[in-house]
Amino acid sequence: MNTDSEIIQRSLGQPRAFAELFDRHAGVVGRYAARRLGADAGEDVLSETFLVAFARRSAFDTSWESALPWLFGISSRLIRKHRAKEAKHLRSSIASAHREDHISFGDLETTIARLDAELSTRELAPQIASLSPKDRETLLLYAWGDMTYEQIAQALGVPVGTVRSRMNRVRTRLNPSHGANRDRVVNEQKGEVDGRFRARA
Repeated sequence: MNTDSEIIQRSLGQPRAFAELFDRHAGVVGRYAARRLGADAGEDVLSETFLVAFARRSAFDTSWESALPWLFGISSRLIRKHRAKEAKHLRSSIASAHREDHISFGDLETTIARLDAELSTRELAPQIASLSPKDRETLLLYAWGDMTYEQIAQALGVPVGTVRSRMNRVRTRLNPSHGANRDRVVNEQKGEVDGRFRARA
């Protein structure tokens, strides 16, 4: 199977080859945009993301085998144009939560698990909406984009340390009472923290 980098390089001479990249990643990028903005705006962002990516494919860093961080970076910049709509979309989940005893808001249950935040969806959605734009973007790339800290850093063009700092701030903001009850998961090979947490037994 060709890497994303190989597909992009081939598309420079054979533009139609870029369709392979769309087929490979449109689903995950589209779902991410829809979770942040709603279905209609999310679809617009998906289309524009790949139009921008196609136009800028010659600038792609060929040392990256996967184009996902690059695509998420483009989509995140486009989503910034819809900040007000995103906050409204997140807050609208409160009304849905009042209508249902249990709701999975775009995999917010996964968000809760990954952050070890024992909060209901009803509580978490407005708190996410109230985060600063940079912190919210970092959190949602991690939770809904399912990206590593390193990939988020690539997507946003910031140091990994900045991503860690933002995520620590988000954890404290979303669930300050549990800050002392988390264990860092240590990468045994590198001896480094990978940014993920697990609850104490």
